[in-house]
Parts: sequence; C-alpha cells; structure tokens
Amino acid sequence: MPARPAGVRTCRDVAQRAEAVRGDPRGRGPIVAAAMVETTAGSCSSYREPRVEADALSRSASGSGSPRSGPGRRSTSRRGTSFVTAHVVGHTRVVQQRLDRVVSADGTVVARASVGAGRPLVYVMGWLTHLELSWELPPERALYEALAQGCRLVRYDRAGCGLSPAVDRPASLAFELEQLAAVAATLDEPFDLMGTSMGASVAVAWAAAHPDTVRRLVLYGGWVRGDDLSPPNVRDHVLGLVESNWGLGSDVLTDIFAPDADRTTRVEFARYQRASSTAASARALLALSYELDVSDLVGRVRAPTLVVHRTEDRATPVAQAEALAGAIDGAQLVLLPGRSHLPYVGDRDELVRVVRRFLGLPVGRRRTDGLTARQREVAELVSRGCTNREIATRLGIDERSAEGHVERIRLRLGFRSRAQIAAWFSARRDQL
Repeated sequence: MPARPAGVRTCRDVAQRAEAVRGDPRGRGPIVAAAMVETTAGSCSSYREPRVEADALSRSASGSGSPRSGPGRRSTSRRGTSFVTAHVVGHTRVVQQRLDRVVSADGTVVARASVGAGRPLVYVMGWLTHLELSWELPPERALYEALAQGCRLVRYDRAGCGLSPAVDRPASLAFELEQLAAVAATLDEPFDLMGTSMGASVAVAWAAAHPDTVRRLVLYGGWVRGDDLSPPNVRDHVLGLVESNWGLGSDVLTDIFAPDADRTTRVEFARYQRASSTAASARALLALSYELDVSDLVGRVRAPTLVVHRTEDRATPVAQAEALAGAIDGAQLVLLPGRSHLPYVGDRDELVRVVRRFLGLPVGRRRTDGLTARQREVAELVSRGCTNREIATRLGIDERSAEGHVERIRLRLGFRSRAQIAAWFSARRDQL
C-alpha cells in the first residue's frame, strides 16, 4: 500500500489541486484519491492532502474517470483503500457507490464498486465495463440499484477496462478467474454470483472450481461455446471492424446489444464503450468471448442455478441458454420476451423480479431515488422535453423555482444533463 501522504490542507487547496489534475480536454482524467472527511454546515473540516493514483483507479491514457470538485459535484474520496463516489446537495453528501481496488496474485490492480448492505451478490459484467460511466447511465444504474436492495452488490472492472489499468498479459479465462478471485478473497462468507454475457462463462467456471464459495448462481445472456454464437465470417468481420474503426465498431455492436434502447441510451452506451477501453483491448476481449468454452465445466456446477435469457437476444441464441440449463443439474430456465442482450434494456423490471425471487430477496417496488413528489413531477416534465418556463407554467411556480428543482434533481441523481434526467425517468416510468 502506498504511504498515507502527510500534511493538512484546506478545502480550497484540495479543490484547486483536483482541478489541476483534471486531465484531458474532454473533461475526463485521473481520479484524485483524497482522504476527505464530511463537511459541516457553514464550514469545512481539515483533511489530508490527496494523492493522485492514476494508475490504480484510472487509466489517464484513455481519459476515463474524472475528478470534479465543489458543491454539487461528484467526488472520489479515499478512506484507506476505499473510494466513495458521491455528490453533494447543499452540505449533505449522498453516497452513490463505494469504489476501491483489489490486487490479484500476479499484482494486477482491479477496480471494484459496491453498493447496498447485506449478503454479497458478486456481479461479473460482460465484455466492456466502466464502474463510473455505467453508474451514470440511467437504465444501467437503475438495474444495479434494484438488485442491491437488501444485499451488497459488488462489481468490478476487468483489467484494461474502465478504472482498472491495462496489463501486459493476454485475455484468457484463467486471467478472468484470477481477477474474480481477488474480489472474492475480500468476502468472508459464501456469496451469490451473477454473470452476464461473457461474465456468465466466467461465473460458470468459478462455480465449478469453487463450489463452497457460491450460495446461488445466476446466468444471464450466457453461452456454453462462444464458437457457436455466430458464423466465422461474421465474427471475423466484427473483430476487424472493432480493431480498425473503434467508433463505428462500437455503434454496430450497440445496435446488436441494445436494439430496443431509446436513442439517448444508445448514444450514451456507444460513448461508454469507447471510453471503457482502447480498440486493441476491446478486440481482444471480444475475441475471448468467442473463444470461451465451458462445455467441460458446466456439468460440475453444484450451486442452485438460474439461467435467464431473452427469447430473441440478437447477440446470443436462446439455444445457448437451453444448453446451459440442460447441463446443470436442477437449473431453472426462465425465458423473457425481448431482443436486447444488455440486461438493463427492455423489460428490466421483470428481469430484476425473477433474479431477486430466485436469490430469496424481497420482490417489491421500493423507490431508491430519494426524490420528493414535486421533484418526480419535474423529472416527468423534463422527460417530455419541457423547458424550465414550461415546467413553471404547468406547476404554477416561477421559472427560477423550476430551474432550482431541475438542478437539485441533477445533483441528487449524480447526472450532468437534462438528457440524463429524461432517460432516467423514462427507464423507471412504471415504478414512479
């Protein structure tokens, strides 16, 4: 562990320091790991000078991660090795997710995020990941918030993605399992394990090799043999496109993964993919997806297992889900309608209900947004494209008050734009 930096500075000094290391012109840069303490009304307590750990939790070469300072901005603070992604509303810090890092046996640094409290649910994500940007994408965040009610949801960025630095080691199933092992080593009890997309193969391999650590297993959008996902010529074309034109490649894959997503979500997801990884890493991990073959492992899984799949998934044929469920003794297979491969696009609420019911968690409709009734009214009008003046007219308030409501909603949810508020409300309309 790096030594804790000495010296005490004022809040203004640290804010200036955070601004100085902001990073590239796109507004993303290295994360500032600061040992911050809570602010109190009308004053700011002292805290130790931050240390910039760009290599530990942010890959500045790709421009992922962003320090922001000042009231109402998102901040990352260090408590030992733990980072808290939060935003400030007045003098109250509203925690969104806790960020920290673990280190695998070979020294690979793996960024980890957790939210909620209770029994651990380790979530192995698919192809490309970014713990911060995924939390800022309203539909994806809504999925994680819903899953985390009554448990502790733990996610991580695989090496070379998001906040986890790249390493000079090829992608492989063995390497994936080493990174998962680093995360699992921090848990002191058996955990529920959920793998999505290529993460489902990793989860199968882990459950087969470490049966005593897994309480229940959930596999969404997974497969037995990656070679069966698409014809060789299609696979080669997609891999070549990602490698030669990452911008176009990410757009094409967004169309495949999320055909039912609204325009805002599709644009944000394509941007999020490009910010998560370099073209070379994206190509290597996509190639690994096609190479993964757990046919000799799936029969060894002993944990109670739920296999969930969408019937018209454009990325993974439903026959793969049937093969997974058929190879695991006693596995439950639940097929949901829909074309989207991404779990948070389409009927996300039904997916959450199915998963929570299987894990023995309450299946209720409980709001986790923390908005007031008036703020939800304003959010709905924002989702309809209303301006502040139009919102004021409809609600019988003045325009300045409408503007204040929108700003407080944005800060409360940790968003940067009205478009994100609109997408968030649209994704959760049935719950609100």
